[in-house]
Amino acid sequence: MIRLLLVRHGQSTWNAEERWQGHADPPLSALGERQARAAAAATAALAPTAVMSSDLARARLTAELIAPAGMLPSVQPALRERDVGEWTGLTRTEINERYPGYLEGFRAPPGFEDDESLLARTFPALEAIAQRLGDDAVCVIVTHGGVIRSIERGLGAVPTPVPNLAGRWLHGSDGRLALGDREVLVDPNDAALTVPEEE
Repeated sequence: MIRLLLVRHGQSTWNAEERWQGHADPPLSALGERQARAAAAATAALAPTAVMSSDLARARLTAELIAPAGMLPSVQPALRERDVGEWTGLTRTEINERYPGYLEGFRAPPGFEDDESLLARTFPALEAIAQRLGDDAVCVIVTHGGVIRSIERGLGAVPTPVPNLAGRWLHGSDGRLALGDREVLVDPNDAALTVPEEE
């Protein structure tokens, strides 16, 4: 049985400012780098066959910092964060000022990528990874909170906020994937655990 661990990247500078990121590409914050370094031992203990990441800088650097020595992470552009359209770069306060009632009413602005579109690009990519790596592989994939929660919804779970350097196991065989448990890779005694609400 193949096992894929989808992990949210370390805290980014925009996470720290509570800004919605989407396809924007802010770097990891200093805390985000510490979180990733603190998660390296837990990642190595999983004995991953491969480490992969989205193509956004915050995910790529996280993957490089957690990958076992000698393992070069590969980049999977299909696993980048949801496009948040006109909310890119805005804080929750700014969104409430410019789009009153949208957040509470679960309404999206122009350009916002819905779950259906997100799953249409991410799930085939995950199935292809599972097919390519084959049974008994363990793959750690550094991606994004919006991606993880959408996949959880798509597979029948009720998603909750995902901390940085935490995520969800997927497991299966013959390319078919099912939800496993949540996992946290960073010990809060080693680096502060952060849970950004913005995607």
